Amino acid sequence: MKLQRTFLGSVVSVVLVCAPGVRAQEQHQHHDESREAQKLGRVVFATSCQAGVKEDFSRAVAMLHSFWYQAAEKAFAAVAEKDPSCGMAYWGVAMSRFHPLWEKLSPADIEAGQAALEKARAAAKTDRELAYVNALTEIYRNADKVDHLTRLQAYEKAMDRLQREYADDTEAKIFYALSLLGTAYSSPADKTYQRQQKAGGILEPIFAEQPNHPGVAHYIIHSYDYPPLAAKALAAARVYAKVAPAAPHALHMPSHIFTRRGLWPESISSNLAAAAAAHKDNWIGEELHAMDYLTYAYLQGAQDGEAKRILERMPRVARGTPSYFAGLYATAAIPARYAVERRQWKEAAGLAAPEGVFPGGAACWAEATLYFARGLGAARTGDAAAARAAIAQLEGCGKELAAANDKLWGAQVEVQRRSAAAWLALAEGNKDAALAMMRAAADLEDGTDKHPVTPGAVVPARELLGEMLLELKRPVEGLTAFEVALRASPNRFWSLYGAGRAAELAGEQRKAAEYYDKLVDVCPAYDTDRAELQAARAFLRRVNAIE
Repeated sequence: MKLQRTFLGSVVSVVLVCAPGVRAQEQHQHHDESREAQKLGRVVFATSCQAGVKEDFSRAVAMLHSFWYQAAEKAFAAVAEKDPSCGMAYWGVAMSRFHPLWEKLSPADIEAGQAALEKARAAAKTDRELAYVNALTEIYRNADKVDHLTRLQAYEKAMDRLQREYADDTEAKIFYALSLLGTAYSSPADKTYQRQQKAGGILEPIFAEQPNHPGVAHYIIHSYDYPPLAAKALAAARVYAKVAPAAPHALHMPSHIFTRRGLWPESISSNLAAAAAAHKDNWIGEELHAMDYLTYAYLQGAQDGEAKRILERMPRVARGTPSYFAGLYATAAIPARYAVERRQWKEAAGLAAPEGVFPGGAACWAEATLYFARGLGAARTGDAAAARAAIAQLEGCGKELAAANDKLWGAQVEVQRRSAAAWLALAEGNKDAALAMMRAAADLEDGTDKHPVTPGAVVPARELLGEMLLELKRPVEGLTAFEVALRASPNRFWSLYGAGRAAELAGEQRKAAEYYDKLVDVCPAYDTDRAELQAARAFLRRVNAIE
């Protein structure tokens, strides 16, 4: 408990306690900070650049592999300044502007990347280096005319050719695996996870040979960041932060797998360290991203007081800051989670967007989280007019996303719209219509994948379906819904409680005890003890007394 509160009182002390490999700073007061900053993992990227910059170049690539894009760009630019004939340094600058798993290129990114690639092409000294430049050119060529996915697919094909032609180039294989993930993330949901598993299959043998390579561990996590695959990434998740403790994103990324597996204490430790490191680096978007994951994990363990302290200390994200899109999402998600996960419906219905933060248009996917929380809260408190207004906002956002051909976020927003509309229908007495809409929302969510920017939905649709079935006094069906929800999102507070309650009402006392026992196990008694947790404990005491 003392460790978790430290983040709120002193950012530096959390880094010392939580970040792997950093405890030595506490023990050795005079440790050289410049050496500490080198802890980015081991990368060896062969180039024709001057001998004096090769180590700096590989260090910049290590930053790139940990998505420390702003630091990587500066490091590549410094290499180019030392050795203007190093064509790959300019390639690195262009790679630092391209974020295959994050946001699309901005006009400023396109301009800077194209200029850097022109220099890279002019300075490239080998066919291999030119192949890297030509592959990346597929991302920047006609970027104002050709859609993002088409360019990602062209880049993937070019990287495939490169890694086949230069079969001894391990970095080519690693970047090819990343290109597969970029295409997969921007494509319609594929529940066979073909590209992701192909990427993982490329990376796993390299991981066995190069366990200290930051990109390999990082991309394995992304490859398997899905409910049926997440167990395959636990080994990588538990070493990545140790491999690259100087990179803020490396401290955060393991929590993707910890979240998928419902390992809340490990997720909390990971994101405390990540948020502190990002704060120190003035990386507001990444800090907010870690804070969103922290909020999610705290709330699953009923640590509502800790979640509130996160909410009260959120920094303000501004357009143009690194990881802007992640910060934008977290700005909406954190307050929405705090209200909805505590089932404080009036609070949720009253949520307001901070003035001047959300840009609107096709970026409405971020603010839609607030629309959803408001709509759900209003429906569940009987304010039909407010619920309709929020549902209309979700519908309008869906149209914006459809116009932008953003299928992933479009599906997410449609799940939110259907869910809110279902609870409004129930509030108005239309039980059959409500249940049909809620089932449709759950089915749609089951057929899509979450964006990597989010630890999970504010509330999964399948979980909401279970709660609706309980409202309708259909506990047997409700139990099934909660059990399906738990397969996708293990150890969620409300799914565990809902499964226990449904089993209790269905007369399955032993199964109820199993779910309640699990709920108590994942919810240590901190400063908030929810009534549902008290009820679970009371049930367990009664069962134990009888037995």
